Amino acid sequence: MTVPADEAGASDHAFALLQELLPQHLLSRTMHRVARSTRPWLRNLLLRNVLRAYPQIDLQEAANPDPFAYPSFNAFFTRALKAGARPLEGSGRDLISPVDGTMSQLGTVRDGRLLQAKGRHYTAGELLADEAAAGRYEGGGFACIYLAPYNYHRIHMPLDGTLTATRYVPGQLYSVNAATARSVTNLFARNERVVCEFDTGLGPLAVVMVGALFVGSVETVFAGEINPPDQRGGRVHAIGTGIGRQFARGEELGRFNMGSTVVLLLGHPSVRFDARLAPGATLRLGQALAHVE
Repeated sequence: MTVPADEAGASDHAFALLQELLPQHLLSRTMHRVARSTRPWLRNLLLRNVLRAYPQIDLQEAANPDPFAYPSFNAFFTRALKAGARPLEGSGRDLISPVDGTMSQLGTVRDGRLLQAKGRHYTAGELLADEAAAGRYEGGGFACIYLAPYNYHRIHMPLDGTLTATRYVPGQLYSVNAATARSVTNLFARNERVVCEFDTGLGPLAVVMVGALFVGSVETVFAGEINPPDQRGGRVHAIGTGIGRQFARGEELGRFNMGSTVVLLLGHPSVRFDARLAPGATLRLGQALAHVE
């Protein structure tokens, strides 16, 4: 029997079980060290393997197109783009994609729930680690975007906004690809994440940067590396740095040190997503996702 692409099959469940058994945090700590090594032989080995595995990487878009000019693999992985490489679409009332990636799910927050995959939901309160904050997004729109290893890995602002809160939320480090999303309950609300909330002219906005297996850490432009390996775990805690800072639409907000997922929530009742968007759609930073009436 063929399993529909949006339903978990035996291989998906087996992959999830393998991740349960793996030492997720140990592997991610190791990757954090390896990716930052400036030993030329190790950096070059990693670069050659990744460039061979992902021919989709377009180095001509990079501010520095020479992969071997970067001091470490992580520096290459989080490379900047050339100025003007990602023009912003629409107007200030259009929510833009904050990253290059693939649309996982999108829709409306109803009864506090977001769709993860067919038959699987999670709640805004669990995702944000704040039930009171979750109420601000009821009836608004959400979009979940997956970043593959070949994508550009910096995260930018989807709207003009003022930072009102940042929370570090400890958790697991499952892979966040489609197979895991189909098979692991509450995936994005279980994984480690950094929640940034903003006031915007179109209502409250949350940009949730979800960690994953091998994601060494998440950085922001206002607080630096928020979750280095030696500080992971513990409890949910607020980060006071940067509160009140204003960000322009398209301005850099942070970066993933290895691939992961961004979940957006916009608390406005008239978020209208582009009709051409659907799960599996390829997205580029600056692409208009939704218009707010």
